Amino acid sequence: MNQNLSITASLLGDPGRAAMLLRLMGGIALPAGELAVTANVAPQTASEHLAKLVEGRLLSVERQGRHRYYRLASVEVADAVEALLVLTAHPRTAELGSASSKAIVGSLEYARTCYGHLAGWLGVRISESLEKRGLIKEYGAKAYSLTASGREWFETIGVGVPSSSAIAQKKLARRCLDWTERRHHLAGTLGCAMYKRFRELRWVVPVRDSRVIRVSVEGRAQLWELLRVPLG
Repeated sequence: MNQNLSITASLLGDPGRAAMLLRLMGGIALPAGELAVTANVAPQTASEHLAKLVEGRLLSVERQGRHRYYRLASVEVADAVEALLVLTAHPRTAELGSASSKAIVGSLEYARTCYGHLAGWLGVRISESLEKRGLIKEYGAKAYSLTASGREWFETIGVGVPSSSAIAQKKLARRCLDWTERRHHLAGTLGCAMYKRFRELRWVVPVRDSRVIRVSVEGRAQLWELLRVPLG
């Protein structure tokens, strides 16, 4: 076990490989060429890095024609990267514990994707509002439970809530510790479905070639109307 931990830590410790993992935190698959540019290394070096990450079960690879596309191997890998970011990131302000502290619009700290769900200042504010209104409740250290009124709320905006089987419930609404806000945002199946619906409604729009999320004028109005999230 000690050796396995050491091997995984060494994979994460290389700056080039770390850059690749961070680039893939958006939940998408990317070809080796794009990841080489991200890591600022030659294609051959990128291939060596990617082979090690696949062998270490941090990435999975899928071949399409002449190209290979890489993505994070699992949500647990994303969780590990996010946890390391929490340890290494510097707090934005001395008032980080204050709900009034707000990141700069258009930055990763303000709104970004975290393996398919919303993170950053916006993700945390939405989760806090859902909890304040009794739509979700804290359920242990790593999960939320969805209330009856919460199920109705999500279905009203067009988010289909998965079955209530024990296995589904474990993955339904996870609490993900945000590395910039140092608070939790909504992850899991429900968090991903909510982000997907917000995109369909054009309330949020991903910035090309980035994890940054932009909130539309309609999105600002709707998030205030539905959740009283103050976007200005």
